[in-house]
Amino acid sequence: MDAVTQHNNQEAQRKAVMAVLAHAEAGEIAARLRTLALPGHQDLREPENGLVMLRGRVGGDGAPFNLGEATVSRAAVRLASGEVGFGYTLGRNSEKAQLIALCDALLQSRDFSASVERDVIAPLRELLMIRREQTAAETAATKVDFYTMVRGEG
Repeated sequence: MDAVTQHNNQEAQRKAVMAVLAHAEAGEIAARLRTLALPGHQDLREPENGLVMLRGRVGGDGAPFNLGEATVSRAAVRLASGEVGFGYTLGRNSEKAQLIALCDALLQSRDFSASVERDVIAPLRELLMIRREQTAAETAATKVDFYTMVRGEG
C-alpha cells in the first residue's frame, strides 16, 4: 500500500471516529474512558467556546450565502508520548470537546489505539446505531400514505 492510500485510509477512519464522538454524549464518552488506564496528557488549548459561520447554497449548488452562526466548543490535547488530538463539538460543552480531543490523541497512539477503538468507539457506535434505529421506527410508525382518488365526473 503506498503512502497516499495509507494516509487517505487513516483520514477516513479518523473522520468516522470523530463523527461517532460528535454524536455521543459527554457522559458516555467519559464513562468509557474511565475503564482505560489513561497516559499522562496536557492541554495544548484549554477548552473554549466560540462561533462559526454556517454557509448554505441555494438549491444545494447555487450561490453561497451566510445562513447564520452556531456555537462550538474546541480543545487540543497532547499525550506524554507526543500525539496531539483535536476536539470540536456543536454547543457550549467544553468537557465534551476536551474528551473528543483526548480520544483523538489516543487513537493516534500505537499503544492505545486498539483499546480505545474496542472499549470506547465501538460501544458508542453501537449505541448510536440503536438510537437511530429507534428513531427511524418511531418515525415510520407515524407515516401517513396520501393518495388521490379520481372521481368519475367526466
